[in-house]
Amino acid sequence: MMNKVLKVPHTLVIALLLVIMTFSHAQDNPLNELNAAKTLLENSKTLRFQNPDSAVSLLQQAHEKFLKGGDTVMAINTLLDMPYIYGQKVDYAKSYDDLWLALFLADDIKNDKLKANVYSKLGRLYSFFKKEKKAFEYLQSGLKLKKKLVEQQSLDQGYLVEDYYLICATYRELGDLKTGEIYLDSCFLKYKTLPNQIEMAYLQFEKSFILAKKNKTNEALKILTDIEPWFQKNRPSYLVLIYTYWGDIYRNAPVDHEKSEYYYKKAIEISNTYNSHVDFSPLIHERLANLYQNKGDYRKAFLSQQTAKELDALFFDSRSTINKPLLEIKDEYRLEKERQEKLIQKQRLEQLEQEDKISFLQRIILLGALIFTLIIAAVYIMQIRSKHKIEKELIQKNKELEIQKTKEIVALKNKELATSALQLVEKDEFLKDLKSKLVALKEGSKSTEVNHILKSISLNNTNNWKEFKLRFTAVNEEFYKRIATKYPNLSQADQKICALIKLNFSSKEMAKLLGISVESVHTTRYRLRKKMKLERSVNLEDFIANL
Repeated sequence: MMNKVLKVPHTLVIALLLVIMTFSHAQDNPLNELNAAKTLLENSKTLRFQNPDSAVSLLQQAHEKFLKGGDTVMAINTLLDMPYIYGQKVDYAKSYDDLWLALFLADDIKNDKLKANVYSKLGRLYSFFKKEKKAFEYLQSGLKLKKKLVEQQSLDQGYLVEDYYLICATYRELGDLKTGEIYLDSCFLKYKTLPNQIEMAYLQFEKSFILAKKNKTNEALKILTDIEPWFQKNRPSYLVLIYTYWGDIYRNAPVDHEKSEYYYKKAIEISNTYNSHVDFSPLIHERLANLYQNKGDYRKAFLSQQTAKELDALFFDSRSTINKPLLEIKDEYRLEKERQEKLIQKQRLEQLEQEDKISFLQRIILLGALIFTLIIAAVYIMQIRSKHKIEKELIQKNKELEIQKTKEIVALKNKELATSALQLVEKDEFLKDLKSKLVALKEGSKSTEVNHILKSISLNNTNNWKEFKLRFTAVNEEFYKRIATKYPNLSQADQKICALIKLNFSSKEMAKLLGISVESVHTTRYRLRKKMKLERSVNLEDFIANL
């Protein structure tokens, strides 16, 4: 037993050593990489407007750590965050690179939802360069993929709203309001299906633009007034576009040069504050120049036009004629780059798979050690319990045997006692008969010897009962204790009747043994039931036998 006790701690020590060995590699665990990547991603969001360069640097680090940690989905989502910041800085070339890298990764893991998102963003990027065919090719590809996922019931219809919105915005920028309105109607129709990936404020902005073009100025202005607080709170950088188109409304009909100038200047102020839509600044200054020219303020018109040209030169407006070939050049080497990126990604994925296998093996070893320890402990505990159970059963069995033996002894002694009592009854019958004969003999004789014999017969009858009581009490000591404790008001005669009932004596046998009539026995039994407060339905013999 001592050997078994010592084996359990020894096994536990082995298990603990395996745990320490496993967690000694915690620094290389992919989980640490993922946690670090999530922290970098959160920090980048706070720096997006104040320090875009730092935000991009954090996103790049997060992207690498997500890849190292084996979370390709988050790595792709991180890449999709970068084009937005690059777009604010008019760095569309880097946006293009990141989107294609994201597309390669999404294609590798066969994630159609992420591929659809990349297609939509590529479509918008091509639309900035007025490459309509390519733009709508990618936008429609993204929409088609998402519709397929909706049909397969792996995506909710609400996710289509964003794609409809991007197509609507693209048609608006390209001047096709009629088609844009069709897609906007689809946005409002599908918006009722949740979850949605775009806020209602963006859809209302598109609606206000279309209303303004339809000369429904008041309705358009009301919508802009309603959505302005939401953008001020949640997306202030987008106000560059809102204030620009707000200024356009006042510049056209009804003509209000003061308000138009006010909103154009607010748009420029927002752009400078949040480093947002800087490529839009030259267009705003051009509109200010036209506004000042219409007002006859040629000096301000000249300054605004000059500023527009300077900004255009500074930012190399990606939509200008000079820079339109940018994407064509990129497309020429895109296939080669795609091949190289896929090769690198494949190698990286193979490395991650190998690391995952090693990590999985370590976890299996640890789990096996823990299970082995638990099995040993369980077996040990089961043995102890089994031993205790056997000992307990043995004790219980011995106890039951002792009780049974005691009961058998008592029953045997009671049987002997009953036999003895019956012999006493027969003896008494014999003595009575003898006494009768002696009495008859006495009438014919005056011998003193006969009188002496008659007297001794009476004394023997009393002594017989005392002897019987002592023997009965010795055998049924507990019975006498219980009956005396439970019914202290019973007389000696009552106790005699109880003892004889326990020995299953009949009323006739009791009468003979006690030297009384059968009627007296019945009377004593009746009084005994009354003293014990027994109901008529209770059998007296059974009740006394169970005491």
